[in-house]
Amino acid sequence: MPIRSIPQKIQIITLSVIIVILLVLGAVLGGVSSAQKQAAPAETTPTETPIVPHQIQGVKATLQDTLMAGCETHACTSLLQSLGYDINEFQFADKYLDCHYVTEDPETGIKLGPDMNSGFAGTAYAGYGIYAPAMAKCMNRYLADVKSDKKAYVLEDYTLDRLCDEYIVNDIPVMIWATTNMTEPEEWEAWRVNYVDENAKYKEGEIFKWMLHEHCLVLCGYDQKDYYFSDSVVGDISHFERGISEHRFEQLGRQAIVVK
Repeated sequence: MPIRSIPQKIQIITLSVIIVILLVLGAVLGGVSSAQKQAAPAETTPTETPIVPHQIQGVKATLQDTLMAGCETHACTSLLQSLGYDINEFQFADKYLDCHYVTEDPETGIKLGPDMNSGFAGTAYAGYGIYAPAMAKCMNRYLADVKSDKKAYVLEDYTLDRLCDEYIVNDIPVMIWATTNMTEPEEWEAWRVNYVDENAKYKEGEIFKWMLHEHCLVLCGYDQKDYYFSDSVVGDISHFERGISEHRFEQLGRQAIVVK
């Protein structure tokens, strides 16, 4: 084996020292990085603000056992009574509802009736119902009669959650349209429109389709799981799960009325 020269030995020693230094620096820096990782605070998942339950006191429900098509009238008078007005469902139905019968043309067999945004289809005793724009108009006729400084306003494109945030938490009840027991609505009957007013969403001659199970209630409270409603079907306060209530409310056009 050939004997290495002194310069070669020095180069080998120098290279070995550099390698050792690099290894030591790597170990030190690796330890610092590990310590920094251990010291870094753990990431936390943001938590939702818990819903604080709230129910408006004084919103009552009367059983709908005579006005068989009068859920809107029951809801309306429940809301008005909670605000201190002295009127019941029969007085309102007989004096203030703008009613238009659904009839059948004897020659063609075609049914004729109102746009429910313009008037009540039938009567509260036997009929189909009325939508928010027409109902607010009827309510404002009553409020004008009693010289109230309040009016009924139609609210559009709200969610139930937003109604709670803006009105229920401030003890202002809201009429809403959904379905009986939050049952799936169905297109059930239809008629050719023969009555419209300034609130109409159909033109005369167009076909209006009535939704089976359509129901009007008064939103009056909520908790983490449910919304609370004054409900004339049971004559009491009903609790329905938030998700299904929002869905039925949306299916009926997100119709709502507030008096302020």
